[in-house]
Parts: sequence; structure tokens; C-alpha cells
Amino acid sequence: MKIIVTGGAGFLGSRVISELLAAQDAGHLPQQITEVVSLDLTETSVQDPRVSSVVGDIADPELLRRTVDEDTWAICHLAAVLSGGSEEDFDLSHRVNVHATHQLLEAARATGSRPRFLFTSSIAVFGGEMPETVPENLATQPDSTYGAFKAMGELLVNDYSRKGFVDARICRLPTISVRPGRPNSAASSFASGIIREPLQGEASVCPVPLETRMWLSSPNTVVANLVHAVTIEGEQIGRWRVLNLPGICVTVGEMLESLTAVGGQQARDLVTHQEDERIKSIVLSWPGDFDVDRVLELGFARDDSFEDAVRQFHQEFVA
Repeated sequence: MKIIVTGGAGFLGSRVISELLAAQDAGHLPQQITEVVSLDLTETSVQDPRVSSVVGDIADPELLRRTVDEDTWAICHLAAVLSGGSEEDFDLSHRVNVHATHQLLEAARATGSRPRFLFTSSIAVFGGEMPETVPENLATQPDSTYGAFKAMGELLVNDYSRKGFVDARICRLPTISVRPGRPNSAASSFASGIIREPLQGEASVCPVPLETRMWLSSPNTVVANLVHAVTIEGEQIGRWRVLNLPGICVTVGEMLESLTAVGGQQARDLVTHQEDERIKSIVLSWPGDFDVDRVLELGFARDDSFEDAVRQFHQEFVA
């Protein structure tokens, strides 16, 4: 049996592949997996004899039909055009975030074997007036193209699951911080940049007010939660397969206090403040806190503090 990871060459996808292999080695997967397939525009960096790469266009239905077959136990659909890129290129975002998701679901349906289908969504599906703490059943009202297309994907995946075509797990990701590497096209990219760059001696610009609340999770915790979503039985989630993954509510000002605690005042002094209306319009539409009591009872995890996440990054990539 095999698992397919779309976006498997990316930062998150490559880590999910490695964590899936570790879960297999530890006997934590309910099915014996012999192969993990990365489906992306380039080959994955994960080096393991059980890992293979399919390089191609995620929106190509022929490629999907060749890749997704009766031997597919699970599909982890991580590939997406991110928030900033979606605002800049509506057509590309629709092609990847909506059309390709539909084509992938159709390929899974054609197998007749009801594979597990993990879909990574986003807190960007929310918008408009919201309570201080978002409950599980709050209706989506996206204020961005990215959020709108992710909300469409949620409905598609959930209905394919309701019909018995796939066994869905839909995970709304918190903003991931601190990401290693360089800035990406996400409107929330600054949430890593204002920590990552100063810890490495580089200047960074904060584009939103310091009182902006962020719903954050470290990369390690997000990856562990995604693999947990694959391993648990779908019936534990219920008919509505959407999960708000646990995060922690932190203001941008508190994030910078954590930067100072780990990197010192010299790191904090490298962050300047220059508000960006385009980024603000997207990020300030997202909720900053969620009720995740039920999700925690299902075995998902959250970071103890944002300072711990900053120290995690510093120890792995800077120290």
C-alpha cells in the first residue's frame, strides 16, 4: 500500500513524508505502507528507498489517474497556491486550489477503494465579524481569494467523504511559525520573517500593527498533527470532517517579545515597523483564537508557548 503526498517537495510536504516514514517505523500507522509518493513540480528532497517522486502538474487529470490507483491507502493533499499568490493570480489559484482538488478527488473516487484523504485548509476561510474565540461551528465567510477557494475545497472534500468516495480529514492550519528558509507568497510570511531573519542577523519589516492577534503553531507540531489526522479513524471526527488544528493565540507584539527573549535586544532592533495595506487587509480578516477543546481530546497537540517555538527554530537552524 502507498501514501501520496501532493506538494511533497515543499517545506511542509517533505516534513510530512519524513514523519509518515517515522510513524511507519514505529508501528503507528494502521496499514503497512511500502511506498510514499511525492507529487510535485520537482522531486522531493527526502532520501529513503521507500520514497519516490512523480514530477508534473497537479491539475493534470491523466497524471493523477496514473498516480492514484487501487494501492493508494491515503492521499495527503498539501499542494496549493498560497494567500498572497492567490490574490495576485486568481486563475492560477482556481486551477490549483479548486480544479486540481476536484480532479484529485475524482482520481481517488475512480479507485473504488475509499482512500483516506487529508486536505489542508486554512483559517483564511473565516472573515467578517467574528467572536473573540471562534467556536467549531462558526460559518465560513472568507475575505480573500485563497480563503474562498479553501472553503470550496472543504465542501468538496467533505461531500466526497459523505458519499463514501473518500475517507476525509480536513485540517485548517494555523499560521506556521517559525518556518526556515526564505519568505514565500503567503500574506502571513512575515510571521516567520520577523523572527527568522533577526535571529540570523538580517533586518525584517513588520507589516501589521503590534496588537494583531495571530493563531500560530510551530512546524514540528503542525506536521505531527497532520500525521495524526491520517492515522485516526474518520468516525472519531464525525460526519463534518473539518478540524481547526490547535494553535496558540499570540499578538505580534508578544511574538517580538519572544524574539528578544531568545535573540536579545540586538535581534529585536533589526525589526522595523512599516504597515502594508495589502497584507493587513488579508491578515486582519483572520481570527486570532479558537475553541479547540474537542480537537485536543482527539489527540491533537499544541505548542506550550510561542517562545518555545522560537527556541526550537534557534536550536535547529541558528545555534
